[in-house]
Amino acid sequence: MLILAKAVMAVMLGFSFSVVFGYFVVKLFTKENIQQQVSATLGKRHLVKNGTPTSGGVIFIIPTCLIMIMLVLTHKIEFSTNLFIVMFVFLAYAILGYVDDMKKRKNNDGLSIFTKLFFQIIIALVFFYIFMSSGNEPIVDIHTLGIKINLGWLYGMFLLLVLVASSNAVNITDGLDGLAGGLSAIAFFAFGLITWGASWALGHEEVAIFCFVLVGSIVGFLVYNCHPAKIFMGDTGSLALGAALASVAIISNHEVTLIIVAGVFVIETLSVIIQWIAIKKFHTKVFLMAPLHHHFEKLGWSEVDVVRLFWSAGLILSMAAIAFGVWI
Repeated sequence: MLILAKAVMAVMLGFSFSVVFGYFVVKLFTKENIQQQVSATLGKRHLVKNGTPTSGGVIFIIPTCLIMIMLVLTHKIEFSTNLFIVMFVFLAYAILGYVDDMKKRKNNDGLSIFTKLFFQIIIALVFFYIFMSSGNEPIVDIHTLGIKINLGWLYGMFLLLVLVASSNAVNITDGLDGLAGGLSAIAFFAFGLITWGASWALGHEEVAIFCFVLVGSIVGFLVYNCHPAKIFMGDTGSLALGAALASVAIISNHEVTLIIVAGVFVIETLSVIIQWIAIKKFHTKVFLMAPLHHHFEKLGWSEVDVVRLFWSAGLILSMAAIAFGVWI
C-alpha cells in the first residue's frame, strides 16, 4: 500500500502543479508569439493550427524538476546518482530542444543535424562517466533470455544510440494534438512500476517516483494539449521525454522492455524509415504519408480517432511490458 500511496501522491503533485503552471505558460507564450509555422503539406485541417504556441514542454518539465528537488530537500526521497543521471538527461535534452524551437521561430529549420548530434554525444558522455563512476558495469542484461553482454567502452556508444533513437522517436510521433503526450504518460507510468521492482538499481524507488511525478505533469499538460491544442510541446518536450524514458530503461536494465513500452513510437519511426527507403530506392510510397498517424488521416480518420487508437495500442503494449518486465 505504501507504493500505491507514494505513486498516487507523486501523480497528484505533478498534475496539480502543471495544470496551474500551464495556465500562465499558455498565456505568456501566446502573448510573446512563441510559435512555429505548420507545414502546408499536412493539409487544411492542420493549417488552422498556425499561431498555436510551441515549446509547451516546459509545462511538465519545470514542475517535475521542482517537485523532485522539493522531495529531496524535505527528505521524502533520497538523492542518488541514478536519479541525478535521469534528471540531467531530462533537462539537457529539454534545453537542446528549446534552443531548436527558438531557432525554428526564425527560419523554421532549427538546429543542424550535426549540431544536435554533437550535443547529444556530450550528454551521452556525461551519462557514461557518471554511470561508470557510481560502480555500474557496462553490461546489457536481457534477463528473460539469460543474456549478459559486457560492452566495455562501447557502452558509451550504446547509450548514445538508445538516447538518440528514443528522443527522436517521440519527436517524430509528436504530430497530432495529445498524441505524444498521452503515449508518454502511459510509457512513464509503466516504467514507474517496472523501475520500482528493479531493486538491483541504485535509487530505483526515487527514479520510479520521478516517473510518477512526470506522469502527473504530462496529464496536466494534456489539459492544454488535447484537441484542439492550446499549445504544442515542441522539441523542448519531445526530446526531453524520449531521452528521459531511455535513461530510465538503461538504469533499470530494461532496454528490451523499452522496445515494447515504446512500441507505438518504434512503429511510427519505422514508418518514416520505410517510406524514405521506398521513395529513394523504388520511387514509390508504402504509406499515403509518413509518419503513420498522418497515413490514417489521409485515409479519412479524424485526428481524435487516430489519437485514441494509438493511445489504446500504447496502453496494451505497456500492460504487456509490465507483465514481461515485472511478473514473468
